[in-house]
Amino acid sequence: MAKVFNDPIHGHIELHPLLVKIIDTPQFQRLRKIKQLGGGYYVFPGASHNRFEHSVGVGHLAGELVKALRAKQLEELEQEPSMDSLINDRDVLCVQIAGLCHDLGKSYTRFSVLHHEDASIFMFDHLVDDNNLKPVMNKCGLITEGDNENDLVFIKEMIKGSLKNSSPQNEQLYRGRNNEKSFLYEIVANKQNGIDVDKFDYFARDCHHLGIQNNFDHRRFIVFARVCNVDGQLHICSRDKEMANLYDMFHTRNSLHRRAYQHRVKMAVEIMIKDALLKADQDPHFQIKSSEGKTCSLSAAKKHKEAYTKLTGRGFVCGEAAQIIQRIMCRDLHCKPPMSHYLHVNINTSFSKNEDPISNYTYFYSKFNPTIGFKIKPEEVSSLLPECFSEKHIRVYWKRRNDKHLEDAKKCFEAVKKVLLFYLMAVVLLHQQQCEEPPPQDKTQQSTCILRIKVTLSRMPVFTYWTKRTDGLKEE
Repeated sequence: MAKVFNDPIHGHIELHPLLVKIIDTPQFQRLRKIKQLGGGYYVFPGASHNRFEHSVGVGHLAGELVKALRAKQLEELEQEPSMDSLINDRDVLCVQIAGLCHDLGKSYTRFSVLHHEDASIFMFDHLVDDNNLKPVMNKCGLITEGDNENDLVFIKEMIKGSLKNSSPQNEQLYRGRNNEKSFLYEIVANKQNGIDVDKFDYFARDCHHLGIQNNFDHRRFIVFARVCNVDGQLHICSRDKEMANLYDMFHTRNSLHRRAYQHRVKMAVEIMIKDALLKADQDPHFQIKSSEGKTCSLSAAKKHKEAYTKLTGRGFVCGEAAQIIQRIMCRDLHCKPPMSHYLHVNINTSFSKNEDPISNYTYFYSKFNPTIGFKIKPEEVSSLLPECFSEKHIRVYWKRRNDKHLEDAKKCFEAVKKVLLFYLMAVVLLHQQQCEEPPPQDKTQQSTCILRIKVTLSRMPVFTYWTKRTDGLKEE
């Protein structure tokens, strides 16, 4: 029997009984213990939401979008009575499951070499096997065996995301569905242009809990989305008049990164959580139970499905890890890890991946020819767009308070910043020469037209990708 959820973002959501079965498993319920914004909860008091409700929301929106696409296909059936690309009930259910399970592999741990999509596939396999869901799926009409349009393969491919298609049109792109239905892979994790239901939900949900305005209307996008033919391949396209609404989505993404996701205090909390995880991994008394009664360390849990289910970022009850967590709770955010005196952090804050995602990778259709998709013409693109679509912020955080070398550190980094900016100008000029384009006359434009650098020095620790020890700061 279907179940109704009352969601603060999407209202009353009715989910298929199979989705409810998946939700009522230990692997999915684990997401209740993982904060959606990690350390952001220590900066924004309203950001208490978890991966659980986000995943439910994505499953709902995935169903709404695929059903809207099917409704428009049915309208076209009178003109094209034999459509191989027609969405069926199996497709709808698989898309909903992929949206629901796309974040199953999320965890606080940074030990895993897996991307979160690969970890989600890893956990999805465990969820299906551990809860014996294949017979339930078969009763719902899904195909779980064989190589011909296997629905489990289809679901995992959608979690992994769509491919950037550079293959010949006659080459099979995916195993789960044929090329006539390749547009379905653009719904949950769209690697072509980043427009997918995952972002629709977390933009709306995060803005709601952060108290930040969301200018993007995902409901309007769903209303105007339809499947169109683009040079012999089918893609999800939007009305040409919706270009401004899509740009608003990427403006919202950039705003959230600047104001919340890369907030300096939020990242300070996360470096301390990372330090606690490192301490817990080295603690012989902190072991996680895996299958058959065996135990493993935190860093080894990625290899064991039972152990990975227990990775939630909680449970530091003793030792140095617990002391670090206690300092976070007391708002004592200054820490001094034994192997580093300062932290060098690369932070990407981007509108998109350094390119205009709308004019380069998004397709539209017109009111007068709704079955053919096209890229927007350059003269129709707004002239108010930024010159750059990606920024790289380089932050250096001093980790020792009241240290006599702090002023020396500032002077050293100011010198490094000048060298770095000079190097970037040289890279930009070399790139322009290779492209046979005349260089900009303005030197400031030369240094910012591809990459904008912001360098800050702070006494607070921050989430880091790597640390470096300095015994002689002046020589750096």
